[in-house]
Amino acid sequence: MEELTAVRRQAIAALADAGVPSPGVDADLLLCHVLGISRSELKLRQMRGDAFNPAYRQQFTELVAARRTRIPLQHLTGVAHFRYLELKVGPGVFIPRPETETVVQQGIDYLHAQGIDNPRCVDLCSGSGAIAAALASEVPGSSVWAVELSEQAIGYTRANCQPHQVNVLHQDASQLPAELHGTMDLVISNPPYIPPNAIPREAEVREHDPQMALYGLGEDGLQIPRAITAQAMALLRPGGYYVMEHAEVQRESAAAMLREAGFTHVAGHEDLSGRARATSGYAPQ
Repeated sequence: MEELTAVRRQAIAALADAGVPSPGVDADLLLCHVLGISRSELKLRQMRGDAFNPAYRQQFTELVAARRTRIPLQHLTGVAHFRYLELKVGPGVFIPRPETETVVQQGIDYLHAQGIDNPRCVDLCSGSGAIAAALASEVPGSSVWAVELSEQAIGYTRANCQPHQVNVLHQDASQLPAELHGTMDLVISNPPYIPPNAIPREAEVREHDPQMALYGLGEDGLQIPRAITAQAMALLRPGGYYVMEHAEVQRESAAAMLREAGFTHVAGHEDLSGRARATSGYAPQ
């Protein structure tokens, strides 16, 4: 019977040979998925020199082979981790990225600094619902809306948001009902923003993330973000706060876009790797 450590070592070598960026982490997560255990339990079993149950061998081999073709790890396991949440994901929905966690933090920091009781928040272009679910789970007393247009993604939006009592709207995020206008304390959006000539380098993104969630249209990729920014201005109460994620190369154009829409105190924000990641502004008082 094969030792678990040997099986893991073989998987890492196979994934590295295929150019998978993090073969060790991916091998561990696939093993945990197949065995139904945590990473700490996996480490413990390796330290003990446990055997790998042959009943799981075919499933694990097939998953490693699929990951070698650069199918996203999250599509194979069906889950993505975002801040304190485990989200359901799969083909047809944009996989939430760690850098978006810092965008959410900007919004939460604003709410805490303002001391707003029972804040009203909306996540435009919600996708998996990661931002909305994070806000609802981390900000006590908040009322949160998640807005998503995609027929493929909306099922994931609902699955991830409804346990946190998020209001899910299946519609165009630039055309929300008039009764919501002027009522929001916080608007956060990670809209499609990639310019048409900026094809993602990562095969997982290029070949598996839905194009509807990637490309922002227009020569600069900001056609959709402009519409979302205009909607954010309509939704916010005076003094409300808007945060929008964007590409590093869009730092200056995003700031200009927010100013043109009427936002004040426009500021840029970097992610944990020091890249320009988001721009924020306040609705005028």
